[in-house]
Amino acid sequence: MSSSIDILLRPRPYANLSGNLLLLPLLPQKKPLKPLPSEIWTIIISHALVDKVTTTTQWPWSLLTICKAFKEIALPVLYSNARMSHITALEKFHDRLHIADQMWDSIRRIPYSTPGRWVQTLDLSGLVFTGQPQALILDSLLTKLFPLIPFLAYLFINPSFVLSRRALASLASREGAANIRALEGLCYLLPPSPTPDQDPFVQLLRRCPNLTFLEVIGQGPDPAELEFNYDDSDPFSMEAFKPLELPKLEVLTLLSMHNSPLMRALLASSLRSLRKLTLTPYDDVPYPASLVSHFISAQGETLRSLLLFTPKSWPTRLHPSPETLLITSPKLRHLSLENPLPNLSVTETHPIQILSIPRPNVDFWRVLERLFPHVPNLSILRMRDVRWLRKGMTTMAQGAGVQGEMKEWQRRLARRRIRLVDTDWNESEK
Repeated sequence: MSSSIDILLRPRPYANLSGNLLLLPLLPQKKPLKPLPSEIWTIIISHALVDKVTTTTQWPWSLLTICKAFKEIALPVLYSNARMSHITALEKFHDRLHIADQMWDSIRRIPYSTPGRWVQTLDLSGLVFTGQPQALILDSLLTKLFPLIPFLAYLFINPSFVLSRRALASLASREGAANIRALEGLCYLLPPSPTPDQDPFVQLLRRCPNLTFLEVIGQGPDPAELEFNYDDSDPFSMEAFKPLELPKLEVLTLLSMHNSPLMRALLASSLRSLRKLTLTPYDDVPYPASLVSHFISAQGETLRSLLLFTPKSWPTRLHPSPETLLITSPKLRHLSLENPLPNLSVTETHPIQILSIPRPNVDFWRVLERLFPHVPNLSILRMRDVRWLRKGMTTMAQGAGVQGEMKEWQRRLARRRIRLVDTDWNESEK
């Protein structure tokens, strides 16, 4: 009898004629499960931590206490998406990375220190602005933090904070600046020098050839408050300017910005991959005082989505939009307009599918009636600033005011097989 067979039952040692009693299994034994590779566990933990990785939530960090193997797998995932809504959390985050960088040495043959090299997303959009002292602390922290996170790809900031030239230079001059994919919420103040080469934002974009998403919000004065004495025959000379290399830029947002060295630099560069553009209209300000309408015309051939939007502020000044949007952007699929609504003109069939306006407008309905024969693919008309009343409201309430106008528009559009949707509608529902 082979000694490799497991003995499951054994009589008492002092029994007469004692022997070994074997218990044979009736069913074949299952093979033990193979352990999952660490790469699979990384994917599982990444899906489990979507929208939950913050410095204040305790549940994600409890994964580190399960076992040593889980700690080695989960720790890089936790640091890869850093989201902070308090300045104290950012200070602790900076101190942790700074201490780790001081302890790092090249003998281990690791390119950069941990956990700094794990950080890929830094989300500060939830950080509430409380005053200039807090803004100065944030600017100093980011200036020292950017060199410690060489693989940063996504940066989101509350536009209430203005990054200084030193913070932007720290972001641009650090190792790994080419890894940046998205910059959102950057606040732009008009620099004292009108030369694009001296603009810190232009210098930053020169180091970001892989950028795909850019959002910049201006905080300069309204053009109605300025006096322009530009020479129309010789606008800002760009002969010596070297164009920016942004071959992967697909989404661009420039709000509350009618003219700036950044806009001139982008206008002088080839944005061949640009598909979605968001701007604040200034069609009543002539070129070259305002570059917005000229910018739309220059980039219109590649655009699939064009959104005109004026951020709400006090006092809010609404400027008109170009009437030739459908002509200069012949491949548009989505167009969002701002008040005052333009008298759109079109000369041939246009492939637009989604049209957004702030709210129903009697004068704009006449424009729509004239456009319907030229836009056979139009299937969605969205009211950007209006919501349908919830169910349970009386019939009188649903037929009064803006709701009544929307009901009437819905009835008219249904004849043309066009859906009328409100602000809660998601484009993915189409």
